[in-house]
Amino acid sequence: MLVGPVFNRELATAPRSWRLYLSRAIYVGALFGLVCTAWLILFGSQPMRSLGDLARFGAAIFALLAPVQLALAIGFSALLAAAAVAQEKDRRTLDLLLMTRMTNSELVVGKLLASMLTVLVLIAAGLPLFLLLAMLGGVSHAQIARVFGVTLAAALAAGSLGSTIALWREKTFQSLAMTALALMIWLIAGEGVAALGAGAFGASSTEWAVAVSPLRAIFAAAAPRTSFTPMFADAPWLGAPSDFFTIAAAALALGLNVLAIALVRVWNPTREARPQTADESHDAPLVDAEAPRDIHAAPGRTKEVWDNPILWREICTWAYGKKVVIIKLAYLAIFAACSWAMYGVLQADPTPTVGGALPDASLTVVPLLVLGLVLVNALAVTSITNERDAGALDLLLVTDLTPKEIIFGKLGGVLYNAKEMIVLPAMLCVVCWWYERLTTENLLFMLGSLLVLNAFVAMLGVHSGMTYPNSRSAVGVSIGTLLFLLLGVAVCMRMMVAFQANFENQLLSFAAFMLGGGAGLFFALGRRNPSPAIWWASMLAPFATFYVISTFLQLSYGAAALVTILMYGFATATLLIPAIFEFDVATGRTTARDI
Repeated sequence: MLVGPVFNRELATAPRSWRLYLSRAIYVGALFGLVCTAWLILFGSQPMRSLGDLARFGAAIFALLAPVQLALAIGFSALLAAAAVAQEKDRRTLDLLLMTRMTNSELVVGKLLASMLTVLVLIAAGLPLFLLLAMLGGVSHAQIARVFGVTLAAALAAGSLGSTIALWREKTFQSLAMTALALMIWLIAGEGVAALGAGAFGASSTEWAVAVSPLRAIFAAAAPRTSFTPMFADAPWLGAPSDFFTIAAAALALGLNVLAIALVRVWNPTREARPQTADESHDAPLVDAEAPRDIHAAPGRTKEVWDNPILWREICTWAYGKKVVIIKLAYLAIFAACSWAMYGVLQADPTPTVGGALPDASLTVVPLLVLGLVLVNALAVTSITNERDAGALDLLLVTDLTPKEIIFGKLGGVLYNAKEMIVLPAMLCVVCWWYERLTTENLLFMLGSLLVLNAFVAMLGVHSGMTYPNSRSAVGVSIGTLLFLLLGVAVCMRMMVAFQANFENQLLSFAAFMLGGGAGLFFALGRRNPSPAIWWASMLAPFATFYVISTFLQLSYGAAALVTILMYGFATATLLIPAIFEFDVATGRTTARDI
């Protein structure tokens, strides 16, 4: 027994599924594809003259792959751990686990490692590729060890965070949203420490930022060390700032698991409250048997339900729990931090600049925008999975509600409940325009693209929730697809900027990578219910995204916004139309062969 029967069961059953081998092959193949793409971009435009050029390429691609692996490890560890625990709660199987002979540590740690098993396997599968990069030169084995130490510690901390929050909260959306907010606060905290400019305990603010932020820590770990300088002179055993981050992240993971082990039965009592009868209550008033009784099941003022009861429930009731207010307050705190950062940029550079590249003030919108898209997507997918796990979706399907009422009711409720995540980034864009950091046309481009992207991620969540009967799979596919698109855009832009060359000449280098990405999108979105429209949207999305990035870097914002609106508007329609007109197929009640 390693850490209990939960992890042992996952360890024994996971190798039996082909998905484990496929995900491992796709992950390593994608990393190797990035290496080949960078090779074609760099040496396709200029010849390699010496071993020094090869070593510089090895160092550059190593610095590119390290943060990509970290982002995947942190994001999927946190969200998969939270989704795995939330699924146990939604299906009421966590109560059964609590009534077994398993100890709290076996339950908490076993469930954490079982949910993170796929991520740990992917990290282990990527190690040989990183070791091969050392053969190119420019990368030492010590750098690889530091990078993997930071990655594993950050992944364990993120997974422990998601597991602890999911054990604490009741609703799936609350667990996913609080986990995403906590991860964003973690990243922003590092940038805030760096912006303070004041050190403490003999370490500078830059060193403390590396010790706090996983993103800064991975860049510091990937950089070569010409000399060893400990973070604390009095405690050299703590190592450099990146080494201190590894220790601190591991300590954070340990502390979160200790907290979850101590309070798991307090947060999740196994005894259900049984309503007291009049005979059991000593304070209950005596009731005259001959007195007339009100047989109404819910006495009091009745509420007027709209023509679309789905939309009414989503808007007029606490469909996602009252703790959603805490999520909105946390998002407002992040909005305040981004606004403060924008104010600092505006004060540092008071001269307005119209036209050209987007100013630094508008870059403060990016974290808020990315977090908003993730939260909207999480809200959309859980709006369907919660109904399915509670057995309420089957009840909705036997009513006289039309598919159009169900789909548009869910989408309307998602967009209404996530209105802060949509409006606040747009407000910061308007502030940039007010201070003349954006032209009017660029403001319209950003607002139009923002609206289309929010509609797309909302429909993506509803589509995944309807298509996949397993809640964990639905959440993983929905948020994983969104993270794949966001991370793909970030990696593509970084490669284009790092390897300076004509963007037209880079299309052939990125072609294989984009074809693989399109196939992956179709596998995730259209494998269970394939359609020609979803196939075209999946295959065109990577190429359209490449065009958007290249035109954006060439300062052609109008073309970039137009292609974004057309491409993701078309993708939204390809997911929306089958959900309405082929509702039985989309929900899995029948197959295309039965029609």
